[in-house]
Amino acid sequence: MLYELVAVVRPGNLSHVKEIARVAGQQILDNKGVIRGIKNWGQFDLPRPTTKHQTQHHQGHYFVMQFDAPVKVQQEVRRLLSLDPRMIRYSVVKIGDKLGGVNGAIEEVTGDIPWNSASQSADGLSRGLFEPKWVRGFP
Repeated sequence: MLYELVAVVRPGNLSHVKEIARVAGQQILDNKGVIRGIKNWGQFDLPRPTTKHQTQHHQGHYFVMQFDAPVKVQQEVRRLLSLDPRMIRYSVVKIGDKLGGVNGAIEEVTGDIPWNSASQSADGLSRGLFEPKWVRGFP
């Protein structure tokens, strides 16, 4: 099954984001899964303030990972992410049985932000440059 993971990590420390992506990816690879792509979206304001682990968050660092793996691996990745106190939010969605011919595949995702930048501003979001399609039209 082909899945897409969208994760929001506490902002401020890029090494935490890399570590979470590495741990999730290693879990997939250790269980004979295949990682199809990872995109770093950078740091943006959250759509609304979110409380997680007794802390209120207004910003988060986003990354997207597409992977092929059995259902049990996807469930284990969810479990690992839910136990990590650095995570604000995550979502794993099944997008198909295989990568070929899938609309919205990671190759079509634009707005790359390099992993080596320490901090990203939300300036691009406020100008609508990186705003996800599903956010437009909401207050």
